[in-house]
Amino acid sequence: MKFWFALFIASSMLFFNGCSSDKKKTEAKSEKVQEEVKNEKIILQDVSGKEIVVTPLEKGFSFSGYENKVVLVNFFATWCPPCKAEIPHLNNLQEKYKDNFVIISVLLEENKSNEEISNFMKYNNIHYIITNGLENFKLAQSVGGVKNIPLMFLYDKEGKYSTHYVGAIPEEMIDADIKKVL
Repeated sequence: MKFWFALFIASSMLFFNGCSSDKKKTEAKSEKVQEEVKNEKIILQDVSGKEIVVTPLEKGFSFSGYENKVVLVNFFATWCPPCKAEIPHLNNLQEKYKDNFVIISVLLEENKSNEEISNFMKYNNIHYIITNGLENFKLAQSVGGVKNIPLMFLYDKEGKYSTHYVGAIPEEMIDADIKKVL
């Protein structure tokens, strides 16, 4: 009985606290891009090749092509169980608010091809944007660094920071926050 309780507690901590990224890789990547991220435009690229220019603002970011939309930036990895668990909930939110809201998922993994990510999207039935590439790490640095995933940031229609979430978050909580900034 004690074993199962301990296993339950450990599993719960992993799920609700998210996944820690490989510290050495993250720190090395951090040092490379930290100098470059101050007030610099970041050009993200989704798996279809479409560019999203992210421009730093005083209290947030603007996302080209998504002006006047609420934006949820989701930092994640394909190997992270809580990241995978949130997929259906993010799909629900994207569908519910599709006219005024967009999810931009920022992959924090190196050496993943766009084909691999497209297959991951198909397999997991993902209906929102996923970006891939080294520029993703620059965006991670410009939000202050990403230590645990999933990590999400919500921006209002003007690109102003609204709130953020660390780990697995109930869909209803994100939904309520989206309604506040619509």
